Amino acid sequence: MTTKHIRNIGIVAHVDAGKTTLSERILLYTGRIRNHGEVHTGNTALDDRRDEQAKGITIGAATVRCEWGDHAIHLVDTPGHVDFTIEVARSLRVLDGVVVVLDGVAGVEPQTETVWRQARLHSLPALLFVNKLDRPGASFARCVAEFGERLGTEVAVVSLPIVEDDSVVGVLDLVRERLLIWEDDEGRTLRSDPIPERYAAIAREAREALVETAALADASLLEAWLSGTVDEDALLGALRRGTIEELFVPALGGSAYRNRGVQPLLDAVVDYLPSPLDRGPVESLDGHACRPPDPSAPLAALCFKVVHDRYGALSFVRVYSGTLREGGTVRHTRLGRDVRIGRLVRLFAGQREAIQVAQAGEIAGVIGGDWATGDTLSDPAHPIVLEAIEAPEPVALRALEPCTRKDRDRLGEALRRLLVEDPSLRLRSDPETGQTLLAGMGELHLEIAVGRLASDHQVDVRVGEPRVAYRETVRARVSHEVKHKKQSGGPGQFAHIVAELGPAARDEGLRFADRTVGGAVPKPFAAATRKGCLDGMVQGPLGFPVVDLEIDLLDGSFHPNDSHERDFQIAGARLIREACRVAGPVLLEPWMALEVSAPDESLGDVLGDLASRRARILGMRAEAGRQLVTAELPLSETFGYAGQLAGLTHGRGAHSMKPLGYEAVPEALVASAVTAA
Repeated sequence: MTTKHIRNIGIVAHVDAGKTTLSERILLYTGRIRNHGEVHTGNTALDDRRDEQAKGITIGAATVRCEWGDHAIHLVDTPGHVDFTIEVARSLRVLDGVVVVLDGVAGVEPQTETVWRQARLHSLPALLFVNKLDRPGASFARCVAEFGERLGTEVAVVSLPIVEDDSVVGVLDLVRERLLIWEDDEGRTLRSDPIPERYAAIAREAREALVETAALADASLLEAWLSGTVDEDALLGALRRGTIEELFVPALGGSAYRNRGVQPLLDAVVDYLPSPLDRGPVESLDGHACRPPDPSAPLAALCFKVVHDRYGALSFVRVYSGTLREGGTVRHTRLGRDVRIGRLVRLFAGQREAIQVAQAGEIAGVIGGDWATGDTLSDPAHPIVLEAIEAPEPVALRALEPCTRKDRDRLGEALRRLLVEDPSLRLRSDPETGQTLLAGMGELHLEIAVGRLASDHQVDVRVGEPRVAYRETVRARVSHEVKHKKQSGGPGQFAHIVAELGPAARDEGLRFADRTVGGAVPKPFAAATRKGCLDGMVQGPLGFPVVDLEIDLLDGSFHPNDSHERDFQIAGARLIREACRVAGPVLLEPWMALEVSAPDESLGDVLGDLASRRARILGMRAEAGRQLVTAELPLSETFGYAGQLAGLTHGRGAHSMKPLGYEAVPEALVASAVTAA
């Protein structure tokens, strides 16, 4: 199989648009499987994980290889749920084209817009497949028009579905001017007939529109159309060039579940989507080197995914240049050393097929090794570093607590593996609350991750909301005297201090000044008093760490025999406990800087929700049908925000947060905050 005959494609769409069903039919008609499964029965070849079968959705991108005619197709079925966007992002990074699937009733849905933006970031040519046209209310024409308008692209209808009585009875191939009819329910037998007279007018009008669109890539087509002769090969060539140059998106339709429209789609993948040769050389991260898609060139490959199963680590690798060989030596750029490649396999969802080599343009699996997402594999004699894969910043948090001592011992390694497999997960340890926090892209993302700790790594954890790291300071400046005295028959204890205590500037910590005169409190005892104050600030009157205090030690006394540094340390700690109560404790809470991107029509709901969360709106600006809102709000009000925003925006909203600082909790909320903490 030559590089020219390879297609690396991804199936992308909103959740429940029919991606996995379409992928399953592709495997059936290419002879990769003998019988197709169904998502609703949990027996598809691609959704082979237990959590995918239980949820009825794709969670991890599945990679398979199949053949259509004399072409090899590496197919990646990606998740449609926004929580698993990392699977889409890293798949699109290594693919050469995509098939965007629309639900024929729902049209362009929120995640469709998201994956389209991701595909455009990587300049990926695309096909459009309008699915589920057998459902009541489905409309191919409406979906095509909506796709062009909402996503800002030209659409070239190359295959026009014929729908009668909510059934796809055939399609008009507008390029070859044929009517394609399926003769059996399984969709295996496809008959090609001349276009009958009853469809002639609609076919002529649709083909004229197709030629006009294809003329964006070849202006001579319009002249040929006007003269009455449009060469089929010329039209195919123009459509291929225009697709690869992203001038337009060829569109087809059908019903994957009813086995209609899949073979024309496979033909379109071969005819219009690029080969690795069409995508050209791959460049190094610094732009100073490039590698052509040639099996004889020096090796350049990228690891784009890692999974762990009962056999160990399996790394998914896209070979851009050269040849990757089992047992060969490659340069591991992240580790900065040469490593030996173990077993090579061809991927088929959860199955492995042993191979000896993977050439330029192919996707393969490497068993074993210390690889991570974004690592480059290169020729040791010609090293190169490819652009890594950036994981999105997580937006949801959950606190994890191991259920048993055994779970505690195994949790660290289980989390390490989980984070290697999914770079969009982050692990944080809060030094103030002592909690282990797992951050992810949403509630479902974290639910699946915690479930995998139990199912894949046999580690059980309790999951809860993260605690807010409240702090305290004081409201007023007060004078306070502390006398520590204890006599028990032996050496006594004595310390006497007089000090002023009050609030300091934000983020000052403790400002301590020794203003005593005449040796009232010797220097070592003053230093011990300061240390005692720091000890006392660990927990204030409200039960939280005390911050931003200014203390002036004004006077005091000591006993020549009974006074020790430890006594003044005790006095300093008492000063904090007693004086902070008198000075009026103030509860502080962490605040976050927030950016929200939402569709124009959802702006009112988003702003109303932020107002209910005590947010301060700092500004708004419009950008391409969306509003970018900047705001500040308390950390305690951000818990569950990812899910709420998804609901308010029908999954089309996005947000990011970063720590901002501490501010006083309103008096009316102090009691409830202290109780909740």
